Amino acid sequence: MSDHLAPRAEYVLRLTERTAAAARLARLDLGISRGRLAAIAGAVLVAWLSWRTGVMSKWWLTAPAATFFALVAVHGRVIASHREASRSVDFYTRGLARLDHEWIGTGVAGDRFLSPSHLYAADLDLFGRGSLFELLCTARTEAGEQALADWLLTPASPVVVGDRQAAVQELRPLVDLREDLWRLGADVRADVHPAMLAAWGLDQRVLPARGFRTAAALLAASSVVTLSLWLAGATGPIPWLAFVGAGVAFAGWLRVRVCRVVGSVESASHDLAVLSHILARLERGRFTSPRLLALQAELGRDGMSPSRRIEALLRLIGLLDARRNQMFAPLAALLLWATQFAFAIEAWRAVTGESVPRWLAAVGEFEALSALAGYAWEHPDDPFPELVSADRGPLFDGEALGHPLVPDDRCVRNDVYLTGAGGGGGLGAGSGPQVLVVSGSNMSGKSTLLRTVGVNTVLAQAGAPVRARRLRLTPLAVGATLRVQDSLQGGTSRFYAEITRLRAIVGLTAGTPPPLFLLDELLNGTNSHDRRIGAEGVLRTLVDRGAIGLVSTHDLALAKIADDLAFRAANVHFEDQLVHGEIRFDYACRPGVVTTSNALALMRAVGIDV
Repeated sequence: MSDHLAPRAEYVLRLTERTAAAARLARLDLGISRGRLAAIAGAVLVAWLSWRTGVMSKWWLTAPAATFFALVAVHGRVIASHREASRSVDFYTRGLARLDHEWIGTGVAGDRFLSPSHLYAADLDLFGRGSLFELLCTARTEAGEQALADWLLTPASPVVVGDRQAAVQELRPLVDLREDLWRLGADVRADVHPAMLAAWGLDQRVLPARGFRTAAALLAASSVVTLSLWLAGATGPIPWLAFVGAGVAFAGWLRVRVCRVVGSVESASHDLAVLSHILARLERGRFTSPRLLALQAELGRDGMSPSRRIEALLRLIGLLDARRNQMFAPLAALLLWATQFAFAIEAWRAVTGESVPRWLAAVGEFEALSALAGYAWEHPDDPFPELVSADRGPLFDGEALGHPLVPDDRCVRNDVYLTGAGGGGGLGAGSGPQVLVVSGSNMSGKSTLLRTVGVNTVLAQAGAPVRARRLRLTPLAVGATLRVQDSLQGGTSRFYAEITRLRAIVGLTAGTPPPLFLLDELLNGTNSHDRRIGAEGVLRTLVDRGAIGLVSTHDLALAKIADDLAFRAANVHFEDQLVHGEIRFDYACRPGVVTTSNALALMRAVGIDV
């Protein structure tokens, strides 16, 4: 039990410390604000005493002025520290919410990654409110979210899964690292657009060749020199006016292109700042797992570190922004400030821009691995699965499988064993069937079992731990019909949508890896005669082509299909009991066909007279 409490105890301790730190900084923030007001009041008082009464020298104004500016400088750091402490509080608050299963609706749902045509994403609740993605995702950039979504949507090879598992294992205890990434800012996720940033890095050159940059520098220098000579009385204003006119004409000729460069880099500046912080954290990490070392090597292959390259660009952007200062604006115009820095930014992008997509990919993968590591740390009893060779056919061997979205105190575990090698049984290790026909009454747990098998397969092939005591499996292509729906806009019925999905799942048998099918209430949208024949035909085709899977039904006639498929299929079921007029479920999967039905009892329970 203590292992279960370890993440909670750590989170509570850290939350207490961060909350106290945030409170101290809030008090300091308030104190400095009051001090700034006092300094302003003191300056007003000194000014009145010096100008109106002559009691004090005007030089005494330097004391409250110096105090005010010193407080302003300190205040900025205190505000930044308070913001970071508040984000740390949020990080651990969210962590405890996940442990208490109070996280639903508080994270990133990832709806944009959900495609109706995907063969299992909607069926297994991968995206949306209360989804697996919302539970897992702690990424602070869209690149990280995209990488994590891709891993859930596309199974990885055993080699890649092994590398990810090793990386997640190494990152698992690094709570400080995940806190640092979270503190990057609450608005990061909304602002970092990897596609736009990558496109900016790869965009063609906007400004003309290098000689024009030299011309801009010479015009600016000439304007400064001729102005200095005029002010010194060495020349008249004509040379200065001539060079200023030439500079204005030159800047006007390039104005549209300069504005394009400036506009694009200013829109990317916040994204680049976030990217720089995450890259710096990845660069200075001391890792041993092959995948993390490969990410670091990828970042360092061009010599200078990516974070420093981006910092150099951010300094250029900061200097470019100086032109907006009203005091500096006249001099900026004289120096062709925007034009010169547009050339400098273009030069940076010409040398470094093509590396930006590669940096984004590294950041995305690093954040996805960190998200899985956080999940692994918060669930210390969840093991990493073993992906084995498919030489003897497909395999799914799960012991004490549970659904990761069901709270532990309500999660009933079941064993599932499926293999393409033939055999019998179905609920324990050893020889097993290719198909489990799952029967049972309404709400007894049939669909949950299918989703449990599917979600754990997705987690396994993404490189994450699984909710089980043990899981061995071969690479599998998941296909499901748990949430197939009709479409008013598309003009398709549920039955047509289902058989279209079934065609796609059968199509998976033509490739590798073999399918793991999860069919809920197979062909429920047609009459019992056609359903029986159609269901047996679909299952026989899948079995003959080497697929494994589960099919649920509350139609006992369909349960007889297992007999027709002989040793390649087995019946299992869920039971319920009617106790004092109340239906109770234990959600335990048992061998054989269900012998009871609760449909009439449920109808009576809701007030329907049957």
